[in-house]
Order: sequence, then C-alpha cells, then structure tokens
Amino acid sequence: MYANAFAPEYQGALNSLSVNSSLTDVLRAASEQLQIAEASGDRREVARAGLGVAEARRRLGQIAEADAAWKASYRAARAADDLGAMAWAMWSGGTLARQRGALPLARRLLTLAADLGKRGDDVVARGYSLAGLAETGRIQGDYQAVGRLHEQLLAEARKRGEARHTVWALEGIAQIHRNTGDFDRALALFEEAAEIARGADDRRGWAWAQRGIADIVSVRDGDADRALRILEKAERACRRMNLTSALAYNHKMRANVLFRARRYRQAKRGYEETLAEFRAIDELRGQALCRLGLAKTLHRLGQRGPDETAAELRELRTLFQRIGLYHARAMTDKALAELPTPAPAPAEAAP
Repeated sequence: MYANAFAPEYQGALNSLSVNSSLTDVLRAASEQLQIAEASGDRREVARAGLGVAEARRRLGQIAEADAAWKASYRAARAADDLGAMAWAMWSGGTLARQRGALPLARRLLTLAADLGKRGDDVVARGYSLAGLAETGRIQGDYQAVGRLHEQLLAEARKRGEARHTVWALEGIAQIHRNTGDFDRALALFEEAAEIARGADDRRGWAWAQRGIADIVSVRDGDADRALRILEKAERACRRMNLTSALAYNHKMRANVLFRARRYRQAKRGYEETLAEFRAIDELRGQALCRLGLAKTLHRLGQRGPDETAAELRELRTLFQRIGLYHARAMTDKALAELPTPAPAPAEAAP
C-alpha cells in the first residue's frame, strides 16, 4: 500500500504544494517566496524557493529562465553551506540538460548531484539523481547498464513505499522492455504503474503510464482507435497541470499511432504541430524524433522522394549520434534500409 505521492522538490515554505499542482500556480508561489526569502537574507530558503522556480519553469518549457534559476539556487545553497540543497539544484540542472538533449552534460551534473546528496545525507536527493542518471542512460539506449539501476531503484522505492518513484521506475523498465520487443511485459508494467499512480493520486505519473499503454496497444494490437482514446484521457491530465513537455510527447505519440495506422495525412499534421511545440520549449530530442516521423510520413505520402528522404535521415542519424540517442539512431538506420534502392544509372552507349 502506497501513501499519496508527494513532490520533494517543493521544499521549505513550498512543501504544502501537491505533485498535482498546476505549474503556473507553483511558479507564482515559488516566485513570491523567493522574493520574501531574498528580502530576509535567508540563503537556505532562497535556494529552496529558487528550486521551485527552476522546476516550474523547466516543466513549462521556459528553458533560459529555468537555467538561470537552478544556477541561482545552487549559488544560494553553496553560500548557505547546504549540501542537500546544492544536490537538489544540481539535479534540476541535470534534468534540464537532459530535456534539452545535452545528454553528456546531464550525466555530469546528475553524477555531481548524487555525490552531493550522499555527502549531505539527503537520501531523496541522491535517489532522484541516480534515477536521473538511469533515465538518461535509458533514453540513450544503454539498456544493459541502466536496467540494473532501474531495478535497484524500484526495489528501494517499494521498500520505502514511495509511490512516485515506484511509478517512475516501473515506467522506465516498461520502456526498456517495449524497446527490446517484449510488448506483453511492457504493457503489464505500464498498467501496474498506472494503477499505483491512480491510487496515490499521482496524475503526472498516471498520464505518462497512459502514453506507454497507448503505444503498446498501437504497436502490438494495431488498435489505433483505442490508443487514441487513451491518449485523449492523458492529454486532459497534462493540460490540467500545464505539463508542456509531457503534452508535447503525448502529441508525438498520437502522430506515431496515426502513422502506424497508415493515416498519413493526419500523422503529417500531427508531427508538424508537435514539432512546433517542441521548438517552442527548446526540446532538442523531441524535435529530432518528430523530424524522423515527419520524414517517413512525407515519403509515404509521396511528397518527398527517396533521395531527399535519405538525405534527411542521414542528417538525423548524425544528430542522434552526436547527442547520444542510440536507440533513435537505430530507428533511423531501419528507416534508411526500408527506402527503395536507387535504380542503377543507364549504361553509356559505346562510342
């Protein structure tokens, strides 16, 4: 049995905020508290309020502002000699780096955060930082290395009865099984995550689990209509909390479902609209994945020829390699292999 999910990143005067609080409400409360803390000269509270500002802005897709906020939070924590607060600020910075597609930087910052959490005896900050490292590796496709870490973190979360981290770990393990072709196991784990999230009132975790379930229903069962209905329910949850990034990934999955169902015109519109969403929040990984889906869709519609499509795919492959998205690189290789082989040039006439 799990207690209701909570948000440990909302600290100090912000600890009454819920994991389901609207991000605009979080930003307003954190900004007000930051002003109060700065006026009082309480550096520890400045760090805590600044973390709330950084996380709200990150999740709203306000990248430049989030970057400035986590760094300011870290400086305040360092001035207060608070290792735990330093760990949380560094975790926020590492999570932002991953969101922007700067995966090597994310690894460095999250590793530093985990070390600070250990030195500051902040078990939760260390756990979140290790989880961030695991998620970064999973996104890159380094499944063997991070699979064990996911399982370890899942066991620890279950032992402590932490619903939010249990849901996160289940979803991460489910995604690994999905990407390696074990759809039945992936679906079972996504459904377990959704059930725990529902019981713990973790709407964000529930919405992400629904996205995973819709993906499996689409790719395994070929049931596009059911998958789209599931995504619609998840979208409503994302909108209620202003989860900008999660909503964009929900829309990308919708386009994927439409592509698999050969509804290419609808898929094209979906990828184009979602690409604009990702560009608005400077989410490089989402942009690249949308471009991959759009390139394949335009080719299927006959609106882009094999040569032009191959050039786009090769450019994307280079991008995926540069930012360390190895699973996406493999998907690009598959798309390239599926393109028709160019016809041989006609032989020149003998002189």
